[in-house]
Amino acid sequence: MSEHQTEGRPCRLHPLAYRSDPSDWFSRVKEAPGAVLLDSGRPIATRGRFDILSAWPLETLCPEANEDGAQFFARLRSAQRRLGPADAGELPFAGGLIGLLAYDFGRRLETLPCLATDDLQTPDAVVGLYGWALISDHLAQRSQLVFHPALPADEQQRLIALFDEQSSGTEQAADFHLQGPFRADISAARYDEAIARIQAYIRAGDCYQVNYAQRFQAPFSGDPWHAYRALRATCPTPFAGFMRLPGATLLSLSPERFMKVSRRQVETRPIKGTRPRGSDADADQAHAAALLASEKDRAENLMIVDLLRNDLGRSCRIGSIHVPELFALESYPNVHHLVSCVKGELTDGKDVLDLIAGSFPGGSITGAPKIRAMQIIDELEPTTRSIYCGSLFYLDVRGEFDSSITIRTLLAKGGRLSCWGGGGIVMDSDAQAEYRESITKVKLLLETLEGLNAEG
Repeated sequence: MSEHQTEGRPCRLHPLAYRSDPSDWFSRVKEAPGAVLLDSGRPIATRGRFDILSAWPLETLCPEANEDGAQFFARLRSAQRRLGPADAGELPFAGGLIGLLAYDFGRRLETLPCLATDDLQTPDAVVGLYGWALISDHLAQRSQLVFHPALPADEQQRLIALFDEQSSGTEQAADFHLQGPFRADISAARYDEAIARIQAYIRAGDCYQVNYAQRFQAPFSGDPWHAYRALRATCPTPFAGFMRLPGATLLSLSPERFMKVSRRQVETRPIKGTRPRGSDADADQAHAAALLASEKDRAENLMIVDLLRNDLGRSCRIGSIHVPELFALESYPNVHHLVSCVKGELTDGKDVLDLIAGSFPGGSITGAPKIRAMQIIDELEPTTRSIYCGSLFYLDVRGEFDSSITIRTLLAKGGRLSCWGGGGIVMDSDAQAEYRESITKVKLLLETLEGLNAEG
């Protein structure tokens, strides 16, 4: 994976009828082991180009009890080598790894305490080795099955028959209901205390910024896939995803890219700075203008840009790192965001997993400096973050890679649905404003799911 490999045998491609919404395709495999959808939010969201879905991985890899990040990544490299090289032309995935790194995988990359309660008990990583994918290219308006040459011919034919079969056009009526309202794990008073503690650390010189989050939970019944479909209709985003995990399900409506690598060119797009959407056009424009003009938000964003330039510097060629976009406005159905872009080029002898090892978890959801910020997060947040602020990604056998940061993300496990919201805290942060922002970021998601009960 150290080079963009095109010398592998070509993948077999099987054309399908183009669909801008991957829901019908994915409904055919949603109960399968390792079912995963990387969803660009089409046709409503327009920034993403590809949807990628797959299931029935050839192998599933999770970290062992005492395995550090380097050892786990070595196993991922070995799995890729067992699959072997392949070429899919301009398509983003030729077979390889698709999976999740939870936020707490960071403990396997750095020496960090674990003071928070791990009540969700999810794996630090779940990564499948996939020999096929269904890819929709929304620019070319083309959907097709992509088979790695190592995938047995009978399995290829089974999948072709599965997806060539005509859809009935209808899916079973939505079977998902909350059994009660979402409730925050911490009180507003405790939130204030945590912000005051962070600001004391900043005054003492420990850090410049810390991302602090709270968790919301509600009991539920039914299939989380139906919840995901309702969420993507209400809040489509370019880095959404749905993944079956061991004993749990991930539902992500993330607007944020973590890292992308294509032909060894690296890009990261950190989000830092948020305003709610306005109730009318004038109010909405005023909120957007206030965000663009905010010295506080620009300063926070710049801190994270500098942190990411440093993270990329561990694996990128000297002189290649640059910032082509600074303080750009991106708007979503629930919020406006301030987004920047940092780019670089992988240096010789480094691969994508080296890049991840030097930059995970993302700086926009930890703080600066990163390790000290993570220590403070662990001290002040009452429970571990689990999937929240981790990364959903693909990494194919050529070294092509893209990934999200799993914000605006929910976990369905054991009859409870968990969702997190937070923000970056700096010296001049107002605790009540930050508390409101943490709710604003997920309010639309929570209200959408609570609304399903009314519809039922």
